[in-house]
Amino acid sequence: EVQLVESGGGLVQAGGSLRLSCTASGFTFDDYAIGWGRQTPGKEREGISCISHSDGSTYYADSVKGRFTISKDNAKNTVYLQMNNLKPEDTATYYCVRDLVRNYCSGYRVLGSWGQGTQVTVSS
Repeated sequence: EVQLVESGGGLVQAGGSLRLSCTASGFTFDDYAIGWGRQTPGKEREGISCISHSDGSTYYADSVKGRFTISKDNAKNTVYLQMNNLKPEDTATYYCVRDLVRNYCSGYRVLGSWGQGTQVTVSS
């Protein structure tokens, strides 16, 4: 069973930083691309970043490019999202997403299994 457990969310002021973590289990971590998505109440989920396991390439949505950094630690089966210069519009539930079948990204969106999420709230 695929399990993705996110942590690191919280309340932060605009301009601040947070680092999200996602620990994976139930599958071979190196076999799949993995990334992050987010959702605001009343809106659809949106993918924001992906990291390929095939070559470590990273991809970002324009809304987070230059502020967010995705990385992974294969030894810990963990993927991270460093979020800097946070804005109130970044307020959302953030989810870890594992690709259904591929170990490479085809852009910043990941189609696959979503975790349970961690809440990020950015105050102005």
